[in-house]
Amino acid sequence: MRFIHMADVHFDSPFTVLTDKRDFGTKRRLEQREAFRKAIEYISKENIPYLFIAGDLYNQDYIRESTVEFINNLFKTIPNTKIFISPGNHDPFLKNSFYNTFNWNKNVTIFGDKIERIELEDVDIYGYGFNDFYCSNSKVEEIEIKNTNKVNILLVHGALDSSKSIDAQYNPVSTNKLKEIGFDYVALGHIHKRTDENKYNFIYPGSMISFGFDELGEHGMLDVIIEKEIEKNKLNNSENNKKINKNKIKINFIKLDDRIFEEININISEINSQEELIEKINSIKIKNNIFYKIILIGSRNIEINKNEICKLITNENILKVEDKTEMKYNLDQLAKQKNLKGVFVKKMLDKLKTENYDEEEIKKAIEIGLESFE
Repeated sequence: MRFIHMADVHFDSPFTVLTDKRDFGTKRRLEQREAFRKAIEYISKENIPYLFIAGDLYNQDYIRESTVEFINNLFKTIPNTKIFISPGNHDPFLKNSFYNTFNWNKNVTIFGDKIERIELEDVDIYGYGFNDFYCSNSKVEEIEIKNTNKVNILLVHGALDSSKSIDAQYNPVSTNKLKEIGFDYVALGHIHKRTDENKYNFIYPGSMISFGFDELGEHGMLDVIIEKEIEKNKLNNSENNKKINKNKIKINFIKLDDRIFEEININISEINSQEELIEKINSIKIKNNIFYKIILIGSRNIEINKNEICKLITNENILKVEDKTEMKYNLDQLAKQKNLKGVFVKKMLDKLKTENYDEEEIKKAIEIGLESFE
């Protein structure tokens, strides 16, 4: 069987955390729509029979009915494709959600908070959907496969092998439990980074488009083909009738997002003015399809005002400036000096150890204070 696996589309996301640049959110949402349109056109051209969307198709807090109509109208263009959606933590199946109130096209199936098995000719599809913004136990680990002779797929949004306490709120699922159940493919959503290795067939496709500089590289969807063969085990007479499942899985990544996010480090140790720094940033060779974050490193000889620098950057594809520079002073050595500078630095460092101060703020105060001694 062949299907498309996508997740974490996040339609109508505001994109406000990426940049303060005017109209950026609107432009990015237009690119988001274009990426989804490309996905549907690919499905139509390739005559792919199944589309699995593993949660966070949209953002409940921001989604507009016009966007849902846009999505559904595209679904209508692939009437022969069966579409399955497993709502996630950003698009849960609430009473007032569009999953519940909108008249979706007849080829769309949306899973609720009760595990459901859809029996089709060549595949059994198991699915579960969030009914709230949090989920601590979907009970997917308790599923028993009914027909092992067919391809069995689980569609779910969740945190696989979660080690962080915060992920325990987003449907934590155990790899070991899933291995025991024996799904041929687990179509996951929630993690925006694509699964690098296909060891147990538990796959995250990554977000359809990138949402920031913590999501570097290419983004899109997966075109998956599963060939399942059943053959008899001929090890000995007592096991002659035992059947073995042998799968061949081919996963092809389809790039949908024309944009890529990249980071560029600039060492400013030899830079002695803000004007010189801005000139250096503006001289960077920029590619039109890439969004950049400039990371300032090295020891600083000037005061860094990120907001002021961003205003004077001429290229619109540079979205953010991050300051990771270090002070030109060795504070530990200065604190040991038997002079006014040493006393000042020691007292300030003591404040950092004994009181609830922000480390960066204290270091900034020390730097300003030391400059007054010059």
